[in-house]
Amino acid sequence: MEHFVVSARKYRPQSFRDVVGQQAITNTLLNAIEHNHLAQALLFTGPRGVGKTTCARILAKMINSDGNESGDEDFAFNIFELDAASNNSVDDIRNLTDQVRIPPQVGKYKVYIIDEVHMLSQAAFNAFLKTLEEPPKHCIFILATTEKHKIIPTILSRCQIFDFKRITVRDAKEYLKYIAEQQEINAEDDALHIIAQKADGAMRDALSIFDRVVSFSGKNLTRQAVTENLNVLDYETYFTSTDLILENKIPELLIQFNKTLGQGFDGHHYIAGLASHFRDLLVCKTPKTIELLEVGEQTKDKYLQQSQRAPQEFLLKGIELANECDLKYKTSKNQRLLVELCLMQLASITFDGEKKNSKHYIIPPSYFKKTGITPIPVAKPEIKQHNTNPVQQEDKTEEKVTTKATASASTTVLERPKIVLSREKKSTSGLSLSSIRAKKEHQIKQIDVVVDEENLPKEPFTEDALVSTWHTYTQELKNKGKHNLASILSIDTPKVRDTTIYLEYPNETNKKELLANQYELLSFIRKTLNNYAIDLDITVNEEKEKQYAYTTIDKFNKLKEKNPNIELLKKTFGLDV
Repeated sequence: MEHFVVSARKYRPQSFRDVVGQQAITNTLLNAIEHNHLAQALLFTGPRGVGKTTCARILAKMINSDGNESGDEDFAFNIFELDAASNNSVDDIRNLTDQVRIPPQVGKYKVYIIDEVHMLSQAAFNAFLKTLEEPPKHCIFILATTEKHKIIPTILSRCQIFDFKRITVRDAKEYLKYIAEQQEINAEDDALHIIAQKADGAMRDALSIFDRVVSFSGKNLTRQAVTENLNVLDYETYFTSTDLILENKIPELLIQFNKTLGQGFDGHHYIAGLASHFRDLLVCKTPKTIELLEVGEQTKDKYLQQSQRAPQEFLLKGIELANECDLKYKTSKNQRLLVELCLMQLASITFDGEKKNSKHYIIPPSYFKKTGITPIPVAKPEIKQHNTNPVQQEDKTEEKVTTKATASASTTVLERPKIVLSREKKSTSGLSLSSIRAKKEHQIKQIDVVVDEENLPKEPFTEDALVSTWHTYTQELKNKGKHNLASILSIDTPKVRDTTIYLEYPNETNKKELLANQYELLSFIRKTLNNYAIDLDITVNEEKEKQYAYTTIDKFNKLKEKNPNIELLKKTFGLDV
């Protein structure tokens, strides 16, 4: 039995040209070597399996190369690798600094590669600071870590930092395709794409998964074999689910979900994948965003076809419902029921039954399908304000429709919803304050004037005419027994600027009371002065409140200001306040 070498080691890059997905970093290092501009302390940081240690070894080999050595020369005498996870004490760093002083026997530089440098202790970091800041000319340090935030700032400030990025799905798939060709393996494009997605940006993980799947399926690598071995949900599952949702087939959808659970998959994984599937379909809606779809070419065609059948409104609502289910899944006590309810809601988004279609008809569409009659949609009613009394106007409208009903029974069936729809559209919610104000304002304009609201009369008026109208309305309030509101209107004399009435009250209570009854007041003033642009502007001046007497002493002082003889009367008769 021959010794097997895993692909991650067998196909480890030997030059910067072979490194996958890190072109910016490799080009920077090549230019630094070429122009003799390489720093003596480098920090390679990034996620696992993206080429940090590999690039460090390639760099260490290149800086000692002069072009005369053999191809297999690796300068092992000049390259020292230290695993900081197991050598993280102060003594290990002291031994390292002692070796740094000795110049290389072969080549120009001694290169120290310290992997997982964030595992060094605080004391080891401090012992390493001086050597890292001023190393000998023949020494270069390359630090590698997956957790840069755990390194102390004094170390970071002494290093030239290179951030390695995750390997994209496309780059990983192309490299896997190259390796499959080298090993003479017939691999489907979708199969390699699933492996690249499962690796989550790590090339080493992608190669490990590739070896595992090849051991399972042999020389023929299919999408079905990959999904079965990796225990991932196939694209076909989500395509089928979406078709059932769009066709509103709830029983079949629940049966398919049950089969998915029977295969050992988690409901959380299923609903999260369904949300991602809706996102991919939404991406296919616009040609500019198709490039964001990270799937194989064959699968991309399926996405494009299904996206044509899925409305954009459905996809947006579907993503919202699936994400909501995803968030609630961990805290739910009945997780299966939660997912099933979400699936039933998804299948009801595009439901186009009689209940939805009949909103424009008084007879359900199923009746017309049986009889072969084509229904006529109800047009929007035209409301003409020719009558000052809206109740009489509605009565006349109903009489008109009744007359038409005697002429033709079929016409009555199709035209009757006009009255119902007009009332529904003009109904105002009693729960909204803004809608109540808008309704009252509309009623004021509609009752007081016959013309359109946009062409209301705006005749000029004087301030004296306004004050006279104000007093008339106040007197009417007193006659009706509304003495509280009448007294509030008598507190301040209204002042006019343009068409705005300005009032000043001593407290907020008076202002709120007047605002609550402003519509009747404005209706009376606008109608009397024949100007429908009049509005109110009420301010509160608390200093004005002091002018009003509330206690007996205040009242006595007010009377004394009007008649000084009150004081004489008090002293003469010995009166008390």
